[in-house]
Amino acid sequence: MVTDSIENLHLERSWAGGMNFAERFGQVGSMPVRGWFPTALVEDTDAGVVWGARLAAPTSWQLEVGRRFDDVVLAGGLADFEFGHWAKTVAPGESFTTPLAYLTCVAGSPDDACDRLTSVDVPAADAQPAAEQDLPVGYNDYCTSWGEPSHDQLLAVAEKIAPLGVRYLTIDAGWYMPVPAAGEPGAHWATSLGDWQAHASRFPDGLAGIAAAIRARGLVPGIWMEPEHVARDSAAFHETDHMLTRHGQPLTLGIRRAWNLHDPFAKAFLHERVVRMLRDAGFGYLKLDYSETLGVGVDDKDGLGEGLRRHGEGTHALFDGIRAALPELVIELVSAGGHRMESSLLQRSALASYSDAHETVEIPIVAAAVQRLVLPRQSLIWAVLHRDDSPQRMAYSLAATFLGRMCLSGDVLALTESQLALVKAAIGLYKRAVPVIKHGKSRIGGDMGASWRHPAGWQGVVRTWGDVVLVVIHAFDEAPAEFFVPLPAGEWHVVATLTPLVVAKTNIDRLRVVGVLPWDSQVVLLERVDVLRSS
Repeated sequence: MVTDSIENLHLERSWAGGMNFAERFGQVGSMPVRGWFPTALVEDTDAGVVWGARLAAPTSWQLEVGRRFDDVVLAGGLADFEFGHWAKTVAPGESFTTPLAYLTCVAGSPDDACDRLTSVDVPAADAQPAAEQDLPVGYNDYCTSWGEPSHDQLLAVAEKIAPLGVRYLTIDAGWYMPVPAAGEPGAHWATSLGDWQAHASRFPDGLAGIAAAIRARGLVPGIWMEPEHVARDSAAFHETDHMLTRHGQPLTLGIRRAWNLHDPFAKAFLHERVVRMLRDAGFGYLKLDYSETLGVGVDDKDGLGEGLRRHGEGTHALFDGIRAALPELVIELVSAGGHRMESSLLQRSALASYSDAHETVEIPIVAAAVQRLVLPRQSLIWAVLHRDDSPQRMAYSLAATFLGRMCLSGDVLALTESQLALVKAAIGLYKRAVPVIKHGKSRIGGDMGASWRHPAGWQGVVRTWGDVVLVVIHAFDEAPAEFFVPLPAGEWHVVATLTPLVVAKTNIDRLRVVGVLPWDSQVVLLERVDVLRSS
């Protein structure tokens, strides 16, 4: 969250009054969260009032704060011609409906306003498949196979993770590539995507065979796809008559091209290779990725910006079609991490990858910040586990997943029994914390300095729901040996923790954390004392 004052933005009332000033920001392209989220707040710090707006925009958008005379104005919507090259002709008798915008006004803080704005996604989250309602733990094989999955390896992983309490096992990128011959470099998952046919050298029993074998071990099979794009080494890459164009030429985005989602051939191809494949193979989970922006726009009679806006409608139709055909399928929204986490697509998905930060120390910092803009019940956070992780490092990774949805990856087949015991304990505590993750409200505290890549200090996230509080603590470089985390008013008792880091409830509304070392972490579950007494 970036905060600035009216004065610093040069939006004070001018001496002439009637001059128009504006501070504008937004995003151009088909990755609407690649720069800013489409959300803005205006706070009156004297009155304690916050106004907020959140756009549901899968493509280019803009917001602006303006000033004329004594009025401060928050405006926004579709990116206009100057910013996003958008214009549209509406003929007599025709109509045009803009994308949705959600507005709020609260007597409270910016966090209160963010809680209100994200609350609009709750009904759609509640309407997701029944398998999603207890926020199950997932496992993704990407940081295990690094783009080279295989039948035998996935079965070994399934047998290892099923006893831990994991529900989803997702096959990530590369399942469509041949296993390279000895001494040859082989294909790369990113240059080969687009045909969506499993290669027999990796899956001799086909996708249906591996999906059935995963289900036989008590897990729900999932698979990664990026259906809107094709890459240069795929046969589909050459179907240029059915791809998006700009200035009459196939739009080539580095190694990728993109289907025209309004083209009948493209729609039939995607139905066959995506919907039918998922149904016939028996998958219950789809990781739906999108790893390149279309830029300023694509060809349309009303210009590039309108072409891009219409493509966003095609993206909505793709999601809607998959969900209509496979209503029990769980869809994970991905876009090179979190670059499409805006409301219209979040409401069409069960959950979303919050970032492509898989192994970095800033994972809990990003995950906490995203809570202001995405429901934690929809925010998938990875813990990538390695045999050479110390107990402290492994706990640091696992603790971050309590800021959203727990997803595991890494060298699970090489973990020791003590490491697996820590993972199983973390999953057990996560399941106890699911109600507060699902329904609570968070407040972020701490002091970590300016750099997220090289943080110093500590962070504490306090999430409250009724008589339960979940506290997630991470210490960074140069962390103080002792600090205090504020708690909601009331008498609280610690009922469970994840790590040996010492925490104690003081006689006032705060949690004392002592003996802290850099890169320590802790997860604390608390309940009201009177609830404990009554039980």
